[in-house]
Amino acid sequence: MSKDYVIGFDLSCSWLRGALHSNSTLFSLRNLQRLNLAGNNFAGSQISSRFGILTRLAHLNLSCSSFSGIIPLEMISRLSSLISLDISVSSYSGNLTMEEDRSFRRFISNLTQLRELALDRVDMSRISLTSFTNLSSTLTSLSLVGCSLQGTFPINIFHLPNLGILSLSSNNDLTGTLPQTNWSSSPLVLLSLSLTKFHGPIPDSVGNLTSLEFLDLQDGEFTGSVPPTLGNLDRLSYLGLGAINLSGTVDFDKFARLKNLEYLYLSENLSVMLPNTGNCSFPKLKYLTLRGVNLTSTFPYFLSSSPELKWLDLSENKISGPIPEWFGRVWSNTLSYLDLFYNNFTGEIPFSICQLTPLTYLSLSNNRLNGTIPRCLGNLSNLYYLLLGDNLLQGPLPRSLANGTSLGNSHVELVDLANNNFDGPLPIPPPSVQFYSIANNKFSGDILHQLCNATLLDVVNLSNNSFTGSIPHCLINLNASALDLRANKLAGQIPDIFFSGNNLRTIRLSQNRLEGTVPRSLANCKNLEVLDLGENELEDRFPYWFYGNLPAKYIANFIAMKDESRSVSQYMWTYEDGASYQDSVTVVMKGSTIELERILTAFTTIDLSGNLFGGDILELIGDLKALKGLNLSHNNLTGNIPPSIGNLTNLEWLDLSSNKLDGRIPRGLADLTMLAWLNLSDNQLVGPAPRSTQFDTFSHSFDGNPGLCGHPLPKACGTDDQPWPPTSPGEREEETGSGHWIEWRAVPMGYGCGLALGISACGHRFLARIYPQLTLVFLEDQGGASGSLTYASSLSVVKLIDGVLTHHVLLKMDLSRALKGVQRNLLEKTFLLLLKTDFAWLSRALKGVQCILSEKSFVILVLKMGSPWLSRALKGLH
Repeated sequence: MSKDYVIGFDLSCSWLRGALHSNSTLFSLRNLQRLNLAGNNFAGSQISSRFGILTRLAHLNLSCSSFSGIIPLEMISRLSSLISLDISVSSYSGNLTMEEDRSFRRFISNLTQLRELALDRVDMSRISLTSFTNLSSTLTSLSLVGCSLQGTFPINIFHLPNLGILSLSSNNDLTGTLPQTNWSSSPLVLLSLSLTKFHGPIPDSVGNLTSLEFLDLQDGEFTGSVPPTLGNLDRLSYLGLGAINLSGTVDFDKFARLKNLEYLYLSENLSVMLPNTGNCSFPKLKYLTLRGVNLTSTFPYFLSSSPELKWLDLSENKISGPIPEWFGRVWSNTLSYLDLFYNNFTGEIPFSICQLTPLTYLSLSNNRLNGTIPRCLGNLSNLYYLLLGDNLLQGPLPRSLANGTSLGNSHVELVDLANNNFDGPLPIPPPSVQFYSIANNKFSGDILHQLCNATLLDVVNLSNNSFTGSIPHCLINLNASALDLRANKLAGQIPDIFFSGNNLRTIRLSQNRLEGTVPRSLANCKNLEVLDLGENELEDRFPYWFYGNLPAKYIANFIAMKDESRSVSQYMWTYEDGASYQDSVTVVMKGSTIELERILTAFTTIDLSGNLFGGDILELIGDLKALKGLNLSHNNLTGNIPPSIGNLTNLEWLDLSSNKLDGRIPRGLADLTMLAWLNLSDNQLVGPAPRSTQFDTFSHSFDGNPGLCGHPLPKACGTDDQPWPPTSPGEREEETGSGHWIEWRAVPMGYGCGLALGISACGHRFLARIYPQLTLVFLEDQGGASGSLTYASSLSVVKLIDGVLTHHVLLKMDLSRALKGVQRNLLEKTFLLLLKTDFAWLSRALKGVQCILSEKSFVILVLKMGSPWLSRALKGLH
């Protein structure tokens, strides 16, 4: 047959692949009137200008065929006979652009017979919207979904006499209003303006669009109330009014006449009043969303008259009472999605829920449901998502859920049982699960190796249970983003489970009984954002778990913490299908343990507090520029605070307290404008505190550093507060040789606090000769017998710093160790030597301490007569 006789060519969805070249025989079919190449894969091909020679084309469809590049509008403008043109791009492939506004104007002007135009997801950001004013009056359908349109949409388009379909959704910068008048004769069947910035009221005249079958105004900026005339649209099958700024209470009865409704979406900013009678029915309803519309009372009974319902979302309301038994019977063959999240439902989960055999999504989270889970729940073999968290459910899980057998035959991806009262051994998830949270329950026993069979796990949250034993080494088989085992009773060492190329963003192992060193493989966690290894010590004991230097070489590899450009508008692990890990993330920051309900992806924190890490904080910490929080408190860190910490410009809180850091506070620390909370207390820092507007607001951040001075500390910097001159060689020899003048006798006391000082008389004379400016008080024991002095602390030990008096009194005593349970005996002739300086640290050291004296014992605590600090220091002693 001659190619001159070919007038129609349909190759849609024909699995064609490869480039479409301009010399293709396709372009020799000069009499073509219809050409459909939709649904193929011409990846890498541009739309050839050769299409312009097919001048007899009336219908051209190149949609969803992975074309890319610039659309040759000049050539396509020659196709003046076009009646329908579809160059839409699929959401997963292809990238087409319209470059020149002048060519588009000519293109619109030449296509005078055009009735259908679809350019979905073509980049039209460079096209002026005034070009659309030249559209032919014959146009019946205009679809410009996701075209990056910008500006105000011409209102005259709504008045085109033949326009039946207008779809402008997903143009986030497109503004406009609906016609407020003269909108009564439009033949509109479909109007979609969702995810745009259309604004203003929804006019009452919308009720005149009696042909309308599809109306979607969701996620726009409309205001005012829902017009009652919507009830006139009796052909309407789809109505979406969710997530817009409509106000007032909507009487649900106004929709009672919409018997053809199949999809109804109302959410947020609205209050919906449901009917009190069963007269309201929607026999064709398949999808119903009434999320966050302040529903009260009990489960809406009118739904029992909608037997075709497939999707039901009543989440974020105030519905109370039990979940009814009847819906298992009414929707046993239809309902696949059920979301009752965040209501006030009470009672037990009804057994009838097991009759919903098509169910793929079940969320009953955040209610007050109690009792046990029905045994039959594991028989829902089509289930993908199971969310039962934040209820009062209890008892062991049914066997079908506990061992993953029944659900294991399905495709379950998400299991959330967190924040209940479940007990028993670790429930084994199905191998297909990706999100698994059983946090805040009473599960116990070992973490079984069968957990590792779920190799697709992305989030593993077993926190706040009573799991014992060690962390299983088989976790190396997982490629998760979050591993949360905190607040259990896990013991032993952290295994080497962090393989090269892992995706871990959060590791939380705090509040366990882990010991040993940080594994070397932690250096492989290059995407790490939250690292929490704190509080790994048993109550009432101070074992040397977690020893060694701060793992600087591992921290140096945390690439994610170095990236300042990380988005601040996204949230971690926000699963669109319900559960989210961010609900359970806590960090020790700003002096408190704080639960963060949502964590930005830019939120990065390191918490190694409450261990016994030693060594210096190295300069490379300054490379982690995305850090929001750093907590290294309550360790044995030494050396200076590195100046590079001033590079952490995103830092919001910093806690280095209760270490043995010395030297001056780096100036750069005072320049961190984001820093809202700081704790450097109980170290050995010296010199003036840096001045800045931010630093001046930190009132107690420097306590326990007697060598610090200047605002905001009470101690002023001056000549009297300069470091003492170095000791001369002669004095150093005399000091060394006079070791006999101070006698220490240590007796272990367990977990108490004890201190006694014994200093001989020759020591008194020696010190008085060298330091005449000191006020020394010497009293003899009237009874001649040696006494004892014990300080037993009812508080946590005040950690004082080794050598704080070194330059002042040549008493090299370690008050930190002394106050941690060491008893000292007093000699017959005893004195306590104190400087003529306001030592704030002494006041804190003695605050709340009970002084127990024997009959023939005494203590003299004199700094200078009448000094007010002394009365404060001794307040509460008896």
